Amino acid sequence: MLIKTENEIRKLIKSDKWMMDILKAVRSMNLPDCWVCAGFVRSKIWDVLHERNERSSIPDVDVIYFDPTNLDELNEKKHEEKLRMILPDVPWSVKNEARMHIRNNMLPYSSSVDAIAKFPETATALGVKLDINDKLILTAPHGIMDLINLEVKPTPFFTENIDQAAIYENRIKKKNWKSIWNRIKIHHIQP
Repeated sequence: MLIKTENEIRKLIKSDKWMMDILKAVRSMNLPDCWVCAGFVRSKIWDVLHERNERSSIPDVDVIYFDPTNLDELNEKKHEEKLRMILPDVPWSVKNEARMHIRNNMLPYSSSVDAIAKFPETATALGVKLDINDKLILTAPHGIMDLINLEVKPTPFFTENIDQAAIYENRIKKKNWKSIWNRIKIHHIQP
């Protein structure tokens, strides 16, 4: 199957009950500037493009939000607990991007979408959410071309200096995505 547009991505997600149940659970939390992101979206698209009938396992479902009024990490754990009560079989990971710049040793993010734009790979720099009318919203700060063309490239942020480039390269090695999706093409950062 070919995927060419953001609308086709939204349709694939909307036709996936598991994904929609997750998006509805996250929406019920009413977290500010909240998105389900990264591998949740990328893995679905790569599975479809690899013509898989079974969903590839993902280590967690990344939920991000942006709340500069409460930077306590304990709050994130409370949100994970609430989500586990709704969908106990989902491996939830909730992070407040208003504090993640501290952990990542960078300048503060201005929003969740700003944080997504600074994820390591363009194909992973994606987020989805449901609005109150069940409209599926997709954000892709670097577009969808790398994702749908099965290309793993660094986001501009990870090409800015040698330390960021090393993080990208180590992550690519650790994730070993090619062993799961053999048709992807990995672009390395040249030293």
